[in-house]
Amino acid sequence: MNGKTRMLIVEDEKIALRNLVHAMKKEGYEVVGANSGPNALKILDNQEFDVVLTDLRMEKVDGAQILEKCRNIYPDTEVIMMTGYATVQSAIMAMKEGAYDYITKPFKLDEVRKIVKEAFEKVRLKKENAQLREQLERYEGKVKIVTQDVNMQRLLDTARQIAPTDCNVLLRGESGTGKELMARYIHFNSSRAEGPFFAINCGAFTEELLSNELFGHEKGAFTGANEMKKGLIEMASGGTLFLDEIVEMPPSMQVKILRAIQEKEFLRLGGTASIKADVRFVAATNRDIQGAIKEGLFRQDLYFRINVVSLFIPPLSERKDDIPFLSYYFLKKYATLMKKDVSEISPDVIGLLMNYDFPGNVRELENIMERGVALSNGNAIEVVHLPEDLRELSIRTFRKKEGKIPSLQEQEESYIKWVLKEAGENKTLAAQILGIDRVSLWRKLKKYGLEA
Repeated sequence: MNGKTRMLIVEDEKIALRNLVHAMKKEGYEVVGANSGPNALKILDNQEFDVVLTDLRMEKVDGAQILEKCRNIYPDTEVIMMTGYATVQSAIMAMKEGAYDYITKPFKLDEVRKIVKEAFEKVRLKKENAQLREQLERYEGKVKIVTQDVNMQRLLDTARQIAPTDCNVLLRGESGTGKELMARYIHFNSSRAEGPFFAINCGAFTEELLSNELFGHEKGAFTGANEMKKGLIEMASGGTLFLDEIVEMPPSMQVKILRAIQEKEFLRLGGTASIKADVRFVAATNRDIQGAIKEGLFRQDLYFRINVVSLFIPPLSERKDDIPFLSYYFLKKYATLMKKDVSEISPDVIGLLMNYDFPGNVRELENIMERGVALSNGNAIEVVHLPEDLRELSIRTFRKKEGKIPSLQEQEESYIKWVLKEAGENKTLAAQILGIDRVSLWRKLKKYGLEA
């Protein structure tokens, strides 16, 4: 044990006090002894202890008063009562008031050592939990990526490795996979964590508005510009600027942002003096950026500037193990926000979610769980609380594989395989679900080599 494990022993029998102090010091605890209740209260006025071991029956101030003192000023301190057989009922009452445990006299030192050790362990765990809560609160609203998928965990390892390097990063992936969340994750794992983080969707503004948002303007730069306005690049200096959907940026704006990245300086609209800006750029797109370059929609030199490191965030359909994990995470989140006692997800719901391809990815799953919590009247999300199209799921969402859209025949084969699996390989039931007779199903199974 280390020197921070502090213990107060309160006992009005001098010999018993001396023996207990000696025994507990041998265990490695930092021990203070008090030979009366009033002395113990004076000590507690100035010192905090992890564990207090106190006699229950004492003159003037008893163990119950010491317990009350600790509860009021040191709520994390664990109090253990020592009592004779005649006052066991009082010790039990003290436990109801918050005492950790009680020891009956005469006791064996091994029993005392065991209970004291367990009390110290409880204090240690409470301290660790408090530290974890503090860390979570510090980053609450900043970034939290929840995953148990091996590939996603590797991706996070890579993100943590490149975060301190200050290089520009390009994030690729479908809409809803969490590209902005990953950008924040990189920011808060970098040396810029204390600096600002700003995000802008490059496809959500006209060219003029986007230019104004990024670069700002000088007073009088245009009609209505009554005051100077700083742009996001200037405000993000010392931090990170996230350029979402960068491929949607107009070509003329691409030239301006390229200069800001290369030279680390820019001009406000209507300005003549260059302004320095120390910004890390993280960009993202859900489009084929190489195809956009070939079509002349995106500048290759800008691509090279933002693509120092490229990270691909996989769709939720490729990390199925995360579906139950994320479902319960969102369940807890929205149950807390809505102050509802919803803590379970029915197996049928999990089954449907696991067999759904989530074209909207994590964002869609979050919306489904938010809806489920809002509609649930019990302690569980049931199938009836899911969106209608998901409840009546009979046609799966098929994704491009290796850039190729599957043919109707490939979709039919995949769909039949899925229905068979859902039907437990029961061909009669599968035929009913498919809306065909058993002979037609047999022919299709033979066609696709699925007879076995």
